[in-house]
Amino acid sequence: MFWTSFKTRLASLFSFNSGGRGLNRALATGLGFVVIIVMILGFYWSTEPAPFSVQQAAKERLAEIGNANVVGGTTTVTLIKVAQTLLEKPGGYLSNDALPPGFYLDNIPNWEFGVLVQVRDLSRAFRESFSRSQSQSTEDPDLIIAEPNFHFNNDSWLFPPTESEYSEAIASLESYLSRISDPANAEAQFYARADNLVDWLLAVESRLGSMSQRLSASVRAQRVNTDMAGELGAAQSTPARAEVSLKTPWLEIDDIFYEARGATWALMHFLKAVEIDFEDVLSDKNAQASLSQIIRELEASQRSIFFPIILNGSGFGVFANHSLTMANYISRANAAIIDLRSLLSQG
Repeated sequence: MFWTSFKTRLASLFSFNSGGRGLNRALATGLGFVVIIVMILGFYWSTEPAPFSVQQAAKERLAEIGNANVVGGTTTVTLIKVAQTLLEKPGGYLSNDALPPGFYLDNIPNWEFGVLVQVRDLSRAFRESFSRSQSQSTEDPDLIIAEPNFHFNNDSWLFPPTESEYSEAIASLESYLSRISDPANAEAQFYARADNLVDWLLAVESRLGSMSQRLSASVRAQRVNTDMAGELGAAQSTPARAEVSLKTPWLEIDDIFYEARGATWALMHFLKAVEIDFEDVLSDKNAQASLSQIIRELEASQRSIFFPIILNGSGFGVFANHSLTMANYISRANAAIIDLRSLLSQG
């Protein structure tokens, strides 16, 4: 008797009339379609942008301006194009998304940050070196706006959104490009000199060295602390161990990998532009081969990944380790940059 009464009450709780069943079925179907669409968008937005032709982009943009041979034009156009890619690729800029599918994606936002760091470094080089003849020269007014705007918080959703700040920076670079392309405007300049290039390469060298170490830490390693090596009188604020153990947390391995992919993608384009604008400087120092080798190493780092996740096998284990492979290319590019900087520094 009790069991019969219980089943009757349970059935009444979950019973619906025909209209209710139809509405629930429609809602479930609609929700299913929304989930599927969001997932498809997530896969599409997670696709890394393809490399573009630096020469072609510069040729088309400088043709619009009417000065195809302006010194520094290719590097400026490339910086603008790379920054625009952050905002105009599939899904737009994702690092500050608050709605699906953007808010749960992490590979492309990390890729974006890697690109952004390189954009920030090059925009600083424009402001501090490329546009000035010497340390006492006046800074370019457009670059005074562009450089700090690229350093704006990369994940601000509103008040103001990150995209608006980066768009303003791009507009300032467009203004700078127009001014250096105007033969009648002697105030805006791009100086393709060896010392200016060395200043930027020093920042690139530091970034790649750090990135290589972070990628290598995907496998736990005991390392001798060399922070104070090379100078007997050196000191540091707090004591440190003679050996340190480094290991990237498991959930951060793919984040660092995609940040490195973004950084090398942007740097590859910037160096191709430098190869054109600094052609005479590189030829004079017999450094074209060194730069070409750096570009090849960076191109190799952009090869397709034929696995749905970033593998983290041990150094000599059964499975691949994508982070160590990326670290290899970056380390070789970094070593070549050190050699290139040495060549450029010679009289």
